[in-house]
Amino acid sequence: MMQQKSNMAVKAFTLIAAVCLSWSAFAQTTDADKLTVRSDAPDRYTVKKGDTLWGIAGKYLDKPWRWPEIWNMNKDQIKNPHWIYPGDVILLTRDGANGEPRLSIEKLSPTVRSSPLPNAEIPTIPPADIEPFLTRSFIAGVNGLSNAAEIVETRSRTRILQGTNDFVYAAGVTSDKGTRWNIFRPGKQLRDIEGKLLGTEYRYLGNVEVEKFGENDNEASTLRILSANEEIGVGDKLVPVPSEVVMNYTPHAPSHKVEAFIVSSLRNTVELGRGEVIVIDQGEKQGVENGSVLAVYRQVAPIADPRPNMSREQIIRGFDTTTWYKRPNLIKVPDERIALVFVFRTFENASYAITLNTTSPINIGDFVRNP
Repeated sequence: MMQQKSNMAVKAFTLIAAVCLSWSAFAQTTDADKLTVRSDAPDRYTVKKGDTLWGIAGKYLDKPWRWPEIWNMNKDQIKNPHWIYPGDVILLTRDGANGEPRLSIEKLSPTVRSSPLPNAEIPTIPPADIEPFLTRSFIAGVNGLSNAAEIVETRSRTRILQGTNDFVYAAGVTSDKGTRWNIFRPGKQLRDIEGKLLGTEYRYLGNVEVEKFGENDNEASTLRILSANEEIGVGDKLVPVPSEVVMNYTPHAPSHKVEAFIVSSLRNTVELGRGEVIVIDQGEKQGVENGSVLAVYRQVAPIADPRPNMSREQIIRGFDTTTWYKRPNLIKVPDERIALVFVFRTFENASYAITLNTTSPINIGDFVRNP
């Protein structure tokens, strides 16, 4: 009986210790180690249609997020890099006395080098994976879209809900913001691990075109529904359709220490794999940047040391008995890195990121930090 109670005490102490060590593993790693290229990296590579910057970076580096270093980029160039186009030839050279690896684009004769088409540069990651989340989904701040334009009535007042080609009336629609507007409805609220409200996700319902603008603040605008993913009604919010979004950020390590948690996924699944869009609980206010690459880590509970325990016995006093036991020796296990994620859209207190290079399923609650 005493042995059984002692085993229970060991298990309880192990569990408590695992919880107490949760944040101790957040010590930041740095990229101060020397930049090295893969042993099988090509000296020359011709960019093909369908390539991505992340994919090309992986041909040269085991740590693709260090791509700016091998191009010798500064912070301004990271935000506005020189575009790479299909047909460009990338050269790997060694510069300086220390033979630092460098990438460059081969200079071709003007007679054979044709000008690239507008927007023909290769993307950072496959655009189809994130396009819906660039314009058709977003996270509003804690106040939501309280001041946004809003549908106030339908032309067909006998039907509450409307669909494609129906007409609605809206307040707050102004001509200076264009004639095309997206329709949104509030979805789930997002909170950090302590329960603090980060913002509200808004669900895309469709879009409208203005048939007639109201002449003043007291006159509604008439809108025609161009498309509807689901039925639209009074109270739904309107946001101007943004100009074309060209997402092409150079992948790079964060410029400062990042410690965040995964708080949601767009598909609301329990386990996540490669190519999933997730939400982390830090955004523009915390300095998170588009293009930042972060590593996903999972805490591993400490393990009981199987070697002889030389510690002194201690007493656990219960209601009806007293148990002697030895405090277990615990061995800390390093946190496991299970994935990389690429931040592609930031909001006030949260960010969208896409999962890359996963080795194990990702769960809500896993933490992210500098790679």
